[in-house]
Amino acid sequence: MLIIGIAGGTGCGKTTVVNQIVNEFPDDEVGVISQDSYYNDLSQLSYDERTKVNFDHPRAIDFDLLAQHLSQLKKGKTIHQPIYSFVQHNRTKDTISTHPRKVMIVEGILIMTNPQIREMFDIKIFVHADSDERLIRRLKRDINERGRDLEEVLNRYQTTLKPMHDQFIEPTKEFADIIIPNNKYNTVAVDIVRTIINDKIT
Repeated sequence: MLIIGIAGGTGCGKTTVVNQIVNEFPDDEVGVISQDSYYNDLSQLSYDERTKVNFDHPRAIDFDLLAQHLSQLKKGKTIHQPIYSFVQHNRTKDTISTHPRKVMIVEGILIMTNPQIREMFDIKIFVHADSDERLIRRLKRDINERGRDLEEVLNRYQTTLKPMHDQFIEPTKEFADIIIPNNKYNTVAVDIVRTIINDKIT
């Protein structure tokens, strides 16, 4: 199994890059795991307490469970991936069955901050985008898809998201094997990744 890690700041376009890669291959050959599924279970906290959690810090992620799941997939076992609700700031009680594939893509802003997870990646990719562009995308997504209001999104960006990006996410760029600028010129980098995957699964 080939495991590819795709990181980058919030709103950088990781999902776009993932889709560009995945759409070239059959569903049964390439799978995707999102870091967002592995936010810690915060059921012991009230909703108001959960809203105050810094979800942009590496401590917010259950990396132990993610590492365990990746190990099980490598052994050919099916995992039960958690499902996370951004509206409730917590995991739901549901899971999704994820089967082993020839290629597994793990995507998320913090996935390369954890040495154990980082070591499990055969290819490490960092998607880079201008900070203004990332903020605009984050605003649109959080307001339209996650039920946030403008003030809440901007406050979180200023108090946690940007400081955490500068402290934890941007420095992981140095671990990347490939850096993809998320603009209309990124086709060459994506084609390189596709070629590597093709070599693995054919």
